[in-house]
Amino acid sequence: QVQLIESGGGLVQAGGSLRLSCATSGRTFSSYTMGWFRRAPGKERDFVAAFSWSGGSSFYADSVKGRFTISRDNAKNTVYLQMNSLKPEDTAVYYCAARRYGTYWNQADYEYWGQGTQVTASS
Repeated sequence: QVQLIESGGGLVQAGGSLRLSCATSGRTFSSYTMGWFRRAPGKERDFVAAFSWSGGSSFYADSVKGRFTISRDNAKNTVYLQMNSLKPEDTAVYYCAARRYGTYWNQADYEYWGQGTQVTASS
């Protein structure tokens, strides 16, 4: 059974930092791109960041460039999202996802999803 399990969400003051983790199990994701998406209250789910597991390339939404960093630990089968200088507008449920084919920012191309973790940045 394939599982993606996010953790690390919580409440933080604006300007603070959090690190999200996405632990994978059930298969080897070495040939998959791993992505983070988020859904803010009352909004659609949007792309945040992605990491090409095999190629080592990373991609970011303009709104998080310079503040968020995606990385992975192959030995632990885990993907991370380091979030610095958090803003109230970063408040959302954050989802980890995995895909083999398609476009890194297109959530419809992602095959596997986690259950989400809440991040709240208070002003």
